[in-house]
Amino acid sequence: MKVRSWTDGTVGRLELDRPAALNALDLDMIRGLREALDRWRSDDDVAEVVITGAGGRAFCSGGDVRAAREAVLAGRAELADTFFAEEYALNGAIAELPKPYVAVIDGVAMGGGLGVSIHGSARVVTERAALAMPETALGFTPDVGSTYFLSHLDGDPAGAVGRYLALTGARIGAADALALGLATHFVPANAVDALLDDAGAEGTAAALARHAADPAEAGEPSLAPYRDRIEATFSAGTVTEILERLDDAGDDWAAGTAAALRIMCPTSLVVALELLKAGAASTLGQCLENELRAAVWLIARPDFAEGVRAVLVDKDRKASWSPARVDEVDAEQIRALLVPAPAAG
Repeated sequence: MKVRSWTDGTVGRLELDRPAALNALDLDMIRGLREALDRWRSDDDVAEVVITGAGGRAFCSGGDVRAAREAVLAGRAELADTFFAEEYALNGAIAELPKPYVAVIDGVAMGGGLGVSIHGSARVVTERAALAMPETALGFTPDVGSTYFLSHLDGDPAGAVGRYLALTGARIGAADALALGLATHFVPANAVDALLDDAGAEGTAAALARHAADPAEAGEPSLAPYRDRIEATFSAGTVTEILERLDDAGDDWAAGTAAALRIMCPTSLVVALELLKAGAASTLGQCLENELRAAVWLIARPDFAEGVRAVLVDKDRKASWSPARVDEVDAEQIRALLVPAPAAG
């Protein structure tokens, strides 16, 4: 079983158990998680849910996009469409669960790993946590509801930090996750087993009260020195303007950030920014719907197979994108894919 589910006292326990693949989610795992949540939703003996990842290296490294690529190349794109549709439905079900849902992020959590953690009521990080949405390097787009939660980060009213994380795929650690509200508690890795034992004995609230450390122990947020520059740059309305602002800045951080963006898939960058702009005025459900529309469109394009090849299959990091430049991407075509944001008021 790649997803283990059991009860410990009044806690429903979920464990992603595919450590050789860094607990990457495949369709069977998504269905296993959904089945357990649906079962426990109306079970009065289960008061809350806790999810962890096996193996010690990763909570969950994301969705299994290699399998999605293989389906597309085999002419079975509908299998990939089903994967994303069921994954996003799971994300929505987690957010709507009428019981506490606690994710313990110890290790890597990328892409789909954030989809099965960030929508919960409590998100615990250890000093080994590493969070990222790396999809723009894959010819894909940040998804799993990220265009909602990255548009509503703590202390980021303009959404600039969320845009920075989504477009660049930058990794952040526990300190940044706590500062941005992606995480709610910091627990040292060597205390996780005790936290889980106590959660089963007396519930997660009491266990967290005992084992959660001062967030300051997670260290200084790595993004803190760059927040002003991120705000000044990523508040721009188009990817082209973001790149122009970076080029005009002339410092090492700006040059490095511009270089990172220029490696990414141009179409993915434009799609991600349009999704994020829509997400700022949308509900999570609306964001998930738009992400699914974008996902189905993107996986049918050559850039998806090429990006996954370059990053995860051949690992040469030399993707050939079409179109090759951001200013060649038709943003209007992308906007036409999306459900219009609701009117203000």
